[in-house]
Amino acid sequence: MTEEMNFESNNSYNEGDRVTGKVTKIEEKSVTVEIAAAPFDGVVPISELSSLHIEKASDAVNEGDELELSIMKIEDENYVLSKRKVDAEDAWDSLVDKYNTKQTIETEVKDVVKGGLVVDLGVRGFIPASLVEDHFVETFDDYKGRTMSFKIVEMDKEKNRLILSHRAVIQEQKDAQKGEILEGIKEGEILEGVVQRLASFGAFVDIGGIDGLVHISQLSYKHIEKVSDFLKEGDKVKVKVLSVDRDSERISLSIKDTLPGPWEDIEEKAPKGSIFEGTVKRLVSYGAFVEVLPGIEGLVHISRISHQHIGTPHDVLQEGQKVEVKVLEVNKEDKRLSLSIKDLIENQEESTYGDYEMPEETSGFSMSDVIGDQLKKFSE
Repeated sequence: MTEEMNFESNNSYNEGDRVTGKVTKIEEKSVTVEIAAAPFDGVVPISELSSLHIEKASDAVNEGDELELSIMKIEDENYVLSKRKVDAEDAWDSLVDKYNTKQTIETEVKDVVKGGLVVDLGVRGFIPASLVEDHFVETFDDYKGRTMSFKIVEMDKEKNRLILSHRAVIQEQKDAQKGEILEGIKEGEILEGVVQRLASFGAFVDIGGIDGLVHISQLSYKHIEKVSDFLKEGDKVKVKVLSVDRDSERISLSIKDTLPGPWEDIEEKAPKGSIFEGTVKRLVSYGAFVEVLPGIEGLVHISRISHQHIGTPHDVLQEGQKVEVKVLEVNKEDKRLSLSIKDLIENQEESTYGDYEMPEETSGFSMSDVIGDQLKKFSE
């Protein structure tokens, strides 16, 4: 009876109390600790050593370590203690603050599991595969042991749920860089870029931490039906900056403007007298514009369309029609080509008068001579 009373008087610890214990013995599935001023030792089961799964107690602690512990229960002259509970309680307070202030957390990846990564922040933190990087990763096997930066994206203390993202850190860094890059980009400069993504209307090109759009009309001097016919993701390209909208963070780029212009060496490509099969692109009141080379259009004046008189080019031509044209004049400076259709068409007008051929101007005969001869025949 006296011993029991002495025990009660010496036992000043209750369930839920925090204590400091020194590791005196490590077994495979538990750890024995000595608690100052306590009547007996305590035991920490392996499940209460860490928020993560561990195979052996020695993976988490060493003999002589001093641990902050919580008394889970007192039974059979023994304390059952938890390190995991203390770590979690301390961690949640810190994690809530980091979440509210959007702080970045740097920690080691403890494990790679199906669907993502696991870290130990006093509580188990999970990083889904989709939140690890900003690009597809085939396997995460070599991520274990890496020290990485994370943002908390979701937390629920009641459910002990903590979701983190490394991708959010990458995006934050890119956003910070984006402002600096936007300030440094100047309209008209030529930059190196990498094609990131194709769309029906153009291609998005990374020009060093920020994407710009090359509209399909700015890909080439040639007509491009499908962007994928001209580019593929990963292609390295030169681009010219057409415009920068810093408020909306939009950059317009051109590949076409970095290529040799279609009018370069035009005298060699379309010399005077050369003949092309072209396409009628536009009809106007004074003639037709015909494309003879990619990006090169020339004008067929209405007077050079036909030997016959026509009121409007629409009388004999239509847009999209293929026609043969002859180059009459080349003006590289003004980027003009003068073309003719009728010079390649035989004049079908009647060149005879009655049964007689009209004399050529060089024959020396006049119209009165021919008519006079006709009148003589009728009078005989």
